Amino acid sequence: MTITPFKRLLLTGAAGGLGKVLRERLKGSAEILRLSDISPMAPTTGPHEEVVECDLADKTAVHHLVEGVDAICHFGGVSVERPFEEILGPNICGVFHLYEAARKHGVKRIIFASSNHTIGFYQQDQRIDAQALRRPDGYYGLSKCYGEDLASFYFDRYGIETVSIRIGSSFPEPQNRRMLSTWLSYDDLTALIERGLFTPDVGHTVVYGASANRDVWWDNRFAAHLGYQPKDTSEVFRAKVEAQPAPAADDPSMVYHGGAFVAAGPFD
Repeated sequence: MTITPFKRLLLTGAAGGLGKVLRERLKGSAEILRLSDISPMAPTTGPHEEVVECDLADKTAVHHLVEGVDAICHFGGVSVERPFEEILGPNICGVFHLYEAARKHGVKRIIFASSNHTIGFYQQDQRIDAQALRRPDGYYGLSKCYGEDLASFYFDRYGIETVSIRIGSSFPEPQNRRMLSTWLSYDDLTALIERGLFTPDVGHTVVYGASANRDVWWDNRFAAHLGYQPKDTSEVFRAKVEAQPAPAADDPSMVYHGGAFVAAGPFD
């Protein structure tokens, strides 16, 4: 695939776990990488970077953030299960503000960091594709369902194309038995983002973000046009993971796609 870098690419959530990883890995995708988060970030390393602190819940700030941007990788927001009030500002208002700003500033390509928690209540013996009914496992999963619906709406109405990546578990290595199926290596995540940024005519595409693991729960047939071919596999970590004490058979991490998220809360 031939890549012509964007002039300016925005990465939200740049101070987060994946944001810090992608800050280094997305440099070749744009002449200038604009980095944003509500938390402090490391200073710029040269003229190819811009650092802008921004609260996604602040509509005006988000509109200024998106000005002059050609594409967006949206990884900002709360990334774990929390009370609804904590999810509302960054994850629901924030993604709306981002798409509205994209519409007003003419941005036509967005990578939306969605989540496996949009379908977390499926059981692990069920293999599903992107057309399976969503079954969110908490407020966080609900917010990602809303983001996917926004992406669909803004494509149908305004022609803004989005690849929504339902990220499994992206860490240096899988941390437990569930992650042997959901693990997404950093290399495969980067490759998937690049396919999402530079593949033409994606409309709104939903793709599951997982590496080439032995036991897979997700079918990417409806994202085949992206040409995503994961290279890594959790198998190299299997012995290490399975040396851990096994959870009970009815533990959510052994039953549901979403693992422990299905049992988080209530928070009152």
